[in-house]
Amino acid sequence: MTFNLFFLTISVMKKERTIEEIQHEQKVNKMYEEMKDRHITMFYTN
Repeated sequence: MTFNLFFLTISVMKKERTIEEIQHEQKVNKMYEEMKDRHITMFYTN
């Protein structure tokens, strides 16, 4: 994607993610979901 602004060209490129970053993101999402389920369970059982 390229924008021409006042004779200045700005290019924006999507960053490639590494396998480690993807695995970390999946781990964080899984932990978040588990915590959310725990909170929901505590809320509805009390």
